[in-house]
Amino acid sequence: MSRTYQIRTYGCQMNVHDSERLSGLLEDAGYRRAGDESQADVVVFNTCAVRENADNRLYGSLGHLLPTKKAHPGMQIAVGGCLAQKDQHSIVQKAPWVDVVFGTHNIGSLPVLLERARIESEAQVEIKESLETFPSTLPTRRDSPYAAWVSISVGCNNTCTFCIVPALRGKETDRRPGDILAEVRALVAEGVQEITLLGQNVNAYGVEFGDRAAFAKLLRACGEIEGLDRVRFTSPHPKDFTDDVIAAMAETPNVMPQLHMPLQSGSDAVLRRMRRSYRSERYLGIIDKVRAAMPEAAITTDIIVGFPGETEQDFQATVDVVRAARFAGSYTFQYSIRPGTPAATMPDQIPKPVVQERYVRLVEVVEDVAWTENKTQLGRTVEVMFAEGEGRKDAATARLSGRARDNRLVHVAVPEDPELRPRPGDVADAVITYAAPHHLTADDGITGLRRTRGGDAWAARQARPADAVPDRPVVTLGMPGIGAPVG
Repeated sequence: MSRTYQIRTYGCQMNVHDSERLSGLLEDAGYRRAGDESQADVVVFNTCAVRENADNRLYGSLGHLLPTKKAHPGMQIAVGGCLAQKDQHSIVQKAPWVDVVFGTHNIGSLPVLLERARIESEAQVEIKESLETFPSTLPTRRDSPYAAWVSISVGCNNTCTFCIVPALRGKETDRRPGDILAEVRALVAEGVQEITLLGQNVNAYGVEFGDRAAFAKLLRACGEIEGLDRVRFTSPHPKDFTDDVIAAMAETPNVMPQLHMPLQSGSDAVLRRMRRSYRSERYLGIIDKVRAAMPEAAITTDIIVGFPGETEQDFQATVDVVRAARFAGSYTFQYSIRPGTPAATMPDQIPKPVVQERYVRLVEVVEDVAWTENKTQLGRTVEVMFAEGEGRKDAATARLSGRARDNRLVHVAVPEDPELRPRPGDVADAVITYAAPHHLTADDGITGLRRTRGGDAWAARQARPADAVPDRPVVTLGMPGIGAPVG
């Protein structure tokens, strides 16, 4: 019988997309995905080095697996991703029962390393210091038949003092536009109707081949692909955000009115120490231009609280920007030391209780602003693309969940009759009847249900034999879900 695998993913969308490639590689090599409750022959940890205590989480998980491995001869454990790139040989020193360690630049080596470790009965550690093959050339096993990630670049040329990603992912490497568009067309032919363009800094795309307008051109080119209903991207950097990108977003119908743009801090002094080469006035100016071009746009962000040297005045400046920007949502993080980053050795580290107290205050403001923004949606008709998995249920109403065009999460009351019930990937209109800080509810039902190719692709996948459609991998996001940052 073929060997089974399970992938446990930590981190951002880049890691989630890498895990889809790891799944494709393993299935191409004859492995099949294990069910959630079954014991896998191979467990792969795709790690993150950005989140606090990432190493503790990894070694805790590895420790929990040790008795299982002892009880199942032949079981293998592999560790890849950013933490593997950072710690390299120390992983097998701390956890000698690990069979394979691979880095961010050579995920394509995993099947060969597993086989070599099995034959030689010895741990295999292979870490490349630079990218040799762009990972999008690797086979991919996508979790969704109707939505897909498409990498346009890997790596980052920025030097933010809190971030270790450039050291682990390397300098920015851009794919050629023709290769990206060819992949998008192939995905659409398979039933995909929503794609998210992915990069550590998407709007710097083109710097490697000398075209500063390349990202705006790419958005417009996606607008010409028949059958592609929704285009999103994450994450841009304010320093590279130009008017031509705003125009492309506003003038390309299938580019969604949604923007996730990291702020990190509203204090110019803190931004300076972070090496974020913009200031709060510039940031708010971009927001104003986006809203002038797309009044319906929902804007989300990332914020770090308690960066070294942050004063109460600095913190209040962040609160002021949050209120002025009217974010529809914010991923808010407490600063903690990341070894290997310049910020780790900066003076004036903020005491943990102060960071926690400011974090609590900021979350209250963020949620109040998001709730106010969501209340503007009451009574509006929104187009919802339904997603896999059941929505909320109570005694009176069955709901499915999906995303509006602006990426807001919507829980929609739907008919119980399967003939009238939308499938994942299908689209319908719904009137918003209730608003909460993190979601909207539409309890008056749906109109204009549109059966889509994406819904057909989902139904076809469900109809296959159970062993041909293994359960999806375990995904533990170190950052929040849809719309979360990648750098």
